[in-house]
Amino acid sequence: MDETEFWELVDSTREAAEGDPDDHAELLVERLAQLDPDAVLDFARHFEARYNRADTWDLRAAAAILLGGASDVAFDYFRCWLIGQGREVFEGAVHDPEALAELLEDFDPAVDGDGEEIGFAADEAYEALTGVETPDLGLAPPPPEPVGDPLDVDDDTALAERLPRLWDRFGG
Repeated sequence: MDETEFWELVDSTREAAEGDPDDHAELLVERLAQLDPDAVLDFARHFEARYNRADTWDLRAAAAILLGGASDVAFDYFRCWLIGQGREVFEGAVHDPEALAELLEDFDPAVDGDGEEIGFAADEAYEALTGVETPDLGLAPPPPEPVGDPLDVDDDTALAERLPRLWDRFGG
């Protein structure tokens, strides 16, 4: 599975789920389970690489603004959700988290921002196909801390200064 196929699978299942993260995860597991185990592992590698790429202080600040706070776990699930939004939103946000102010049509923290189940879709599909847990994907370990300039994500003033457009649209 190449990068284009990865994003096509993410997009087609999100569209079929009409944006609901739980339905999106279920459809993703179903579609992945129709592939061979090596393709599922390829999907998992693409997903994990993007998940690690999104581990930045600026995206953590964006998650804190959108979710009204971002614990370590909430930020993990936010990164899974962000991947689930597709290539345009993901790449735009990784390049410039402020772009989420324009890329997101709407954001409801009660529904959006939590892609926990999407993050486990490849593991579930692989186990369904093989009866064993997903093996090590052979990727470099992620850095111990988010990349970039650290910031206190509990400080509204710091968040507003770091990402003013996003704060103006979704903060407070």
